[in-house]
Amino acid sequence: MRAQYIFGAFLLLLATTALSASDGDPLPAADTVVARMLAHEEQRQLLAAGYHGMRRYVLENTRMHKHAEMRVRVQCDADGTKHFEVVDLQGWKGANKHVLHKMLESEAEASDPQLRMKSRLSQENYEFQMASTALLDGRTAYAIDIVPKRHEERLFKGRIWIDAADYALVRAEGEPARNPSFWIHSVHFVQSYRKSGPFWYPVSTESVTDVRIFGSTSLTISYIDYTPNPPQAPETANAVSKGVITP
Repeated sequence: MRAQYIFGAFLLLLATTALSASDGDPLPAADTVVARMLAHEEQRQLLAAGYHGMRRYVLENTRMHKHAEMRVRVQCDADGTKHFEVVDLQGWKGANKHVLHKMLESEAEASDPQLRMKSRLSQENYEFQMASTALLDGRTAYAIDIVPKRHEERLFKGRIWIDAADYALVRAEGEPARNPSFWIHSVHFVQSYRKSGPFWYPVSTESVTDVRIFGSTSLTISYIDYTPNPPQAPETANAVSKGVITP
């Protein structure tokens, strides 16, 4: 009698588990989510001819008691090319010249449409693996682990979060696929995004770099008043959508 009871309870457990599994919606494939993100990104790009705003860079090295700040005006064209204008510099001159300025030059170069294709979050550059879902700022997002297909400085390994409703990048966290310098022991960064109207813009980037001589250096980038540029003329947007003009 006891054996029958245990066997019956076991069958009930199996049935309940199977029912729960069938009721729950399986997570979509990571490649599917990324493809939708890229498609939605192109659609949002048609709505505004780029964007403009301000950034504030704050670099801190507690070991050397050093501090540097930089304020920058940023202009992004319709094709994604970025232009920077330094508005103000304060503090550690060496860091301003050899670190912060170099970062702007590197980002401006990487924003070239042809180079950007080699570093964007796409199947050509990364392998994607669905991990889970998460709640970020009250919105459901897909957490996806990413592995670069090439060991290049502009690629990274880590995890991204894609909004489940808008298919927009919400958060990215990781480290460069290749160490940018012998003097740098490690780099870890977290970048967050937030929705503004129909668009998603970065809010902050926080990174910690462990340099072999200078020790740990933190860098925080705040993105301020990001605003879309005036929309393209209807005939231009129509040409882009038909492939006559490549965005």
